[in-house]
Amino acid sequence: MSVGVPVRLRGERTSRTRAAMGGEMPTTGPLVDSFGRIHTDVRISVTDRCNLRCVYCMPEEGMTFLPGDELLRADELVRFAEVVRGLGITSVRITGGEPLVRRGVVDLVARLARVGFEDLALTTNGTALAPVAARLAEAGLHRVNVSCDSLRPERFGQIRRRGDLARVLASMDAAEAAGLSPLKVNVVLVAGVNDDEVLDFAAFARDTGRVVRFIEYMPLDADASWRREQVVPASDVLALVADRWPLDAVAVPDGDPAPATRYRFADGRGEIGVVASVTQPFCGTCNRLRLTAEGSVRNCLFSDDELNVRHVLARGGGDAEIEMLVRRAVWAKRAGHGMDDPGFLRPRRSMSMIGG
Repeated sequence: MSVGVPVRLRGERTSRTRAAMGGEMPTTGPLVDSFGRIHTDVRISVTDRCNLRCVYCMPEEGMTFLPGDELLRADELVRFAEVVRGLGITSVRITGGEPLVRRGVVDLVARLARVGFEDLALTTNGTALAPVAARLAEAGLHRVNVSCDSLRPERFGQIRRRGDLARVLASMDAAEAAGLSPLKVNVVLVAGVNDDEVLDFAAFARDTGRVVRFIEYMPLDADASWRREQVVPASDVLALVADRWPLDAVAVPDGDPAPATRYRFADGRGEIGVVASVTQPFCGTCNRLRLTAEGSVRNCLFSDDELNVRHVLARGGGDAEIEMLVRRAVWAKRAGHGMDDPGFLRPRRSMSMIGG
């Protein structure tokens, strides 16, 4: 790969229109939206609480969290998972907030594993992972993504406002020892904050064999302080790394829905990825839905459109009613997040409230 090769742009499928799909929501078959995108991935948030206060996500003080009795119960989460599995969902990622602060999360993982998803993963900040890594693996979790935005202890503390880098690195070791692999390391880059560590993280990927994923800073912070100039473009990241260590793009099937574009080091020593949500959006192949901790189904991180499934679950509604609600949420999905549109409005809820 030469320096400056652009990130692959994935958006062609959204050129289909509602007319091309027949104009009516299908009531059988896969979860397809009006632009032809088939949905096979659900992100399930199990809590909006977190034990950290990362600068790009939460304010240092003053966060208001949901009361415990407003969260979906374990039985309700599993019921929802069973229904969407029957609709073709093959991949589930457990998120938060920080999912490991929820009581009974290991038992919940075990119950979700029994539903039979092809891929069951969890995203965590790593602070509480080491003590439960082996139990999570035994429960049926396949892999984890660990968020880590600096390899420098003092800066790590400044970004996270709480927590300890050594503990997070030890959690990565514990997760790999438990078989939760391949382990991915999520790095949110913010210009002027940690963008001088790109090569450090690339070296970390080479030395450890962990897949480092550089993620563009998105307007999902609770402080509403995001500015476009704080975004570190994925193309700049790739150019910087490739100038030091040549990269080869990892071939993927056409229409691949994965958010990260992958690159291997040409000498065979590991892999990195970039998630270019801002500068090169991949909305055209997005296959994801999200279930918030209190039971709202969202079809896009950047849309405030929600359908609440909790009321259906709480009153014992049938599977067919849950199915139709999910289908309606999928069918209402827009072509893209519209971040570059003049009328774009950032979501009312931040990432921790939505669930990544």
